Amino acid sequence: MLNLDRGCDSRPFMLFKPDWNLTWYTSRPDLTQCFQHTVLVWFPCVYLWTCSPLYLLYLQLRQHRGVIPLSKLCCSKTLVLVNSYLPLPSCLLLYLPLPLSPLHPQVLAVVIIQVDRMKGSRSSILLFLFWTLLVLCSLVPLKVNIEQIIDQRHLVTIVVDALSLLLEFMRDKNAEMWKGFLFATFLFLLSCLQSLFHHHYMFHCFTVGMRLKTAVMGLVYRKCLLLSNSARRQCTLGEIINLVSADTQKLMDFVVYLNCLWVTPIEITLCFYFLWQLLGPAALAGIITVILIFPLNGFIAKEVQMKFMDSRIKLMNEILNGMKILKFYAWEEAFLRRVGVLRDGELDALKRSQILHSVSLASFNSSSFLVIFGVYVLMDERNVLDAQKIFVSVALINILKTPLSQLPFAMSTTMQAVVSLRRLGNFLYQDELKPDNVERLPHSTGVASQTPGGSFSWTNDGLPCLQRINMKVKTGFLVAVVGHVGSGKSSLLSAMLGEMERRSGFISIKGSVAYIPQQAWIQNTSLKDNILFGGERKESWYHRVLEACALLPDLDILPAGDSTEIGEKGLNLSGGQKQRVSLARAVYRRSDVYLLDDPLSAVDAHVGQHIFDRVIGPRGLLKDKTRVLVTHGLSFLSKADLILVMEEGHVSEMGSYMELMERRGAFAKLIHTFSGNQRRGSSTPRDKSEKSVEVNINKKMFSSCQVKLQMYREYFRTVGLTFIMTIIFLCAFQQAASLAYNYWLSLWADEPTVNGTQSDHGLKLSVFAALGFTQGMAMFGTTLAIALGGIVASRHLHADLLNSVLRSQMSFFEVTPSGNLLNRFSKEIDAIDCMIPDGLKMMLGYLFKLLEICIILLLATPFTGLVLLPLTCVYILIQSFYVASSCQLRRLEAVSRSPIYSHFNETVQGASVIRAFGEQRRFILHADHRIDSNQEAYFPRFIATRWLAVNLEFLGNVLVLAAAILSVRGRDELSPGIVGLAVTHSLQVTGILSWIVRSWTDVENNIVSVERVKEYDSTPKEAAWTLEGSLLPAEWPTTGNIQFEDFGLQYRKGLDWALNDITISIQDREKVGIVGRTGAGKSSLALGIFRILEAAKGRIIIDGINIADIGLHDLRSRITIIPQDPVLFSGSLRMNLDPFDTSSDEDLWKALELAHLSSFVSALPQKLNHHCCEGGENLSLGQRQLLCLARALLRKTRILLLDEATAAVDLKTDQLIQSTIRAQFDGCTILTIAHRLNTIMDYTRVVVMDRGSIAETDSPPQLLHLQGHFYQMCVEAGLA
Repeated sequence: MLNLDRGCDSRPFMLFKPDWNLTWYTSRPDLTQCFQHTVLVWFPCVYLWTCSPLYLLYLQLRQHRGVIPLSKLCCSKTLVLVNSYLPLPSCLLLYLPLPLSPLHPQVLAVVIIQVDRMKGSRSSILLFLFWTLLVLCSLVPLKVNIEQIIDQRHLVTIVVDALSLLLEFMRDKNAEMWKGFLFATFLFLLSCLQSLFHHHYMFHCFTVGMRLKTAVMGLVYRKCLLLSNSARRQCTLGEIINLVSADTQKLMDFVVYLNCLWVTPIEITLCFYFLWQLLGPAALAGIITVILIFPLNGFIAKEVQMKFMDSRIKLMNEILNGMKILKFYAWEEAFLRRVGVLRDGELDALKRSQILHSVSLASFNSSSFLVIFGVYVLMDERNVLDAQKIFVSVALINILKTPLSQLPFAMSTTMQAVVSLRRLGNFLYQDELKPDNVERLPHSTGVASQTPGGSFSWTNDGLPCLQRINMKVKTGFLVAVVGHVGSGKSSLLSAMLGEMERRSGFISIKGSVAYIPQQAWIQNTSLKDNILFGGERKESWYHRVLEACALLPDLDILPAGDSTEIGEKGLNLSGGQKQRVSLARAVYRRSDVYLLDDPLSAVDAHVGQHIFDRVIGPRGLLKDKTRVLVTHGLSFLSKADLILVMEEGHVSEMGSYMELMERRGAFAKLIHTFSGNQRRGSSTPRDKSEKSVEVNINKKMFSSCQVKLQMYREYFRTVGLTFIMTIIFLCAFQQAASLAYNYWLSLWADEPTVNGTQSDHGLKLSVFAALGFTQGMAMFGTTLAIALGGIVASRHLHADLLNSVLRSQMSFFEVTPSGNLLNRFSKEIDAIDCMIPDGLKMMLGYLFKLLEICIILLLATPFTGLVLLPLTCVYILIQSFYVASSCQLRRLEAVSRSPIYSHFNETVQGASVIRAFGEQRRFILHADHRIDSNQEAYFPRFIATRWLAVNLEFLGNVLVLAAAILSVRGRDELSPGIVGLAVTHSLQVTGILSWIVRSWTDVENNIVSVERVKEYDSTPKEAAWTLEGSLLPAEWPTTGNIQFEDFGLQYRKGLDWALNDITISIQDREKVGIVGRTGAGKSSLALGIFRILEAAKGRIIIDGINIADIGLHDLRSRITIIPQDPVLFSGSLRMNLDPFDTSSDEDLWKALELAHLSSFVSALPQKLNHHCCEGGENLSLGQRQLLCLARALLRKTRILLLDEATAAVDLKTDQLIQSTIRAQFDGCTILTIAHRLNTIMDYTRVVVMDRGSIAETDSPPQLLHLQGHFYQMCVEAGLA
């Protein structure tokens, strides 16, 4: 009845009878074959036949949910599953008509799947349990099959089997010659198959890794748009850039080597298993070595180094954003030291990691020697080692070398990926803005926004910044918000945007929202795209918006009109132009509610009035819209429908202009005190020239495809000749030791056996041990020397880059996106830190190993040289062809990476605007496009690497074929030991060539990082910071006398004059106001005094000394500027006031008191050590400006220049600043680029600039009497 060939008894009840010798009394328990092929097969079948009727009844009674389409995947899985049951066991063929046949339940399962699909059921618990039982019952037969495969010495050792056959052929002198050629061909074909399979696998791994990297980059970008304000202060831009550049790459590397974590232990286990079979307990030496070295990799994570790198990139981002301030204050050296401290910590952590990595690498590479050594130590003296046994074991050990070399790298990559995952997780788990912070309702008439009893804070656990806000804004109202610095005006708008945490009450807004921030946010695109902001261009409305925002005259000046590329952060526009573009963007959107945070602060008086009349006011384009306007301009308040007076975070007064005046409260007092002091903007906070210059930041000049030889020379020059000679000596010494002990091994194998023993066994073992130990120590020294040399080079290159960037002229920063610079300081420096040294370690090690193999082949079969020469020529030809394309692809990838960082930078800084306009989706698509463009350049580079590897490994396989054939032909002259040595080493050529390709490619590609870092050596540099032997008096300038003699400036050669024929003498202690319209050249005058721009003609003399004849720091440290844009850096208040730490606490507190900040700082928990966030975001704009005043008070110079320093403060704070300046700088020469004309009416003299020249200059009364330019400006400001 049953087929007894499958081990089944003819009696059915005997199916369950155990064989105790097989299942219990054995070291390897198992089940009988009959039990495996009957009971284990029937059990899931019985379950399915029993439960399927009930399940089908359940489906029939259940509500129909629609038919699920039949997918190709479902069909494929069904066919595969059915196919797996076709080769039925012979003992079951008789049961095909019965329901317990394995095929019948499978058919039933397919039927149930189709019924599920027709009934709309996507999951079936019945089938899930059936598949689970099927898998569990299949585990026992699977175990048996695996053991059979191992016993058959499957694919892992098939090449070793071929080698064993070849060596057996060499020993048998009577064997036919054709068998030797057959075995040689067999070796060649197997090696080729291994190469093809390996690189196809690597292709898929890199593809998956690239997709993961792209997905994580997109995820980080999306998170940037959702970060709450508290999270934004913790996650600086530098850290975000580092996550995108370094951590995503670590994840990609992890995916590529992920399978090594489980494949290599299996390969190692199999190799040890076969070694055990071949050599017995002697193979334990290698196992012990691996176990001892394994834990070392846990300490090679780079978490500490990454933290230092984050801090460095964060600081570099701040330095690049505040470069003009550093140059104005001559603070470059202080920040050089700060970066240097972080860089030293980063390199110290890298050094510790590299030392551990060198120990790990040397130990793992020496483990093969330790295996052989242990074999010979533990081997019975009478169990003689012949050539076949030695070289088969050596071949197994060489197979073992690959997983042993990959395992430490895979573990190190895994540990680094774990660190990166933790960092990414910390970022992705940061708090997000809550959607319920503000209630968004559809647009309707009536109330546009209301806030009953609302309290808001910047953080969940922080004190409320806004309290008891009771506000109701009707649709179409113009609401003006006024108050002193820090009173909560901007916070109120942020709360209405949902940017603050709601602590109590609620806030609602009906309709769409447009937001104009206090500091204009400009995209790195054309002026037209900045205004359209993703919208469709409607010509008539577009023209009306341009006219209303006073941008039409600017289009005539711009070289390409509204198609002019503005550049990063609007570098081609003045401050007033940027603010008007920001306003035009909001107006063009035609939103329902407009939140305007002091948009008139940076424009001229007449332009401000024009914008209010044509845009914001009762007759403007937005007359029917709800407008909430933060302003300090008192002249506009009478036209507001509702006025909110903010005081210490709450609304102290609310009402119309007339109602508040009648109450005679704080508002009325403010109006009476500052009546006539109208808010008027100056011409250009950043006058550049009459014409803005288009800068195409996307242009990239590609150099030759071939990596320049001088980049290698530059890198090795920074490494130093001592390190280079040491590395070359150690590499040669290591390989010589390896050659010696391998040759010694071959001689040992050929030693004749006398009476079952070999002579001088102890001497041979001692020499072998000495050579192996020497090689291990030399390998440790080589890897450590390369690592330390790389650190030395990296330290010098980073220092050179930092010095080069900080010494560059300001024009360099105006045309170079900060994303490009951050890319140099992050990705390129990281490549120089890690990738180049790692690539050199592998490349040098494998090149010397290849040289050793060539020497062995030439010693064994000299005719191999006839094959080596043409193969070398072909190798060089393929490699050079590859390098030409790979280098260019590397440059393309690097160039396409910078726009990603620039876009991240732009998005983080403008996140509130993007969210207000609801443009998150569009910006996400732009980010995805930039990331995809980068991957489009990366993918061909990777494919080219695979192409090169396949071709070169084929050449290596040809070398294996040549060595084997020549050995077969010369078997009469060659000993088995020499043949074994030659063939076993030739088998390593394919793997060595593969690693040479990878390492050479890595070095070639990453040496471009040196080229990109050194690119900035040729940028135009400023003059020397200090001049040796300078005779400049220590107290200079003593009086503050300034003379301009035929002074002229150009922003770049070939452009119009920014200043021309400026001749004027300013006496000591004179107070001079500098005024003028847009493009007049006011700020250019300040740039000339500080030598931010060098004179194109003429000179400036201060106290009898030509400023061009002294060092820049000697000049800039002895005059002071209070800039319009107050810039703070992350760090303590103390550091922001005095980065050189030369002032006492008493001096700092005195300066804060005079700047009206002492009470604010005293209330802070850490006082002078209070931490300022990146850009000073945890302080109001007015408070930042007062800190700039405190800086000026600390410097105590004889010349003070105010570049529209009160543009961002309210009238009361402006009055405080002006009174402090008059009192504390009474004995100084003061130059004020006037922003409010009333502040200079009592000055000694006024200089009126017009088109880069002095139009008129005299005292204010005289200029008013002349009724010229100054008179017209005063009329527009309401002062005449």
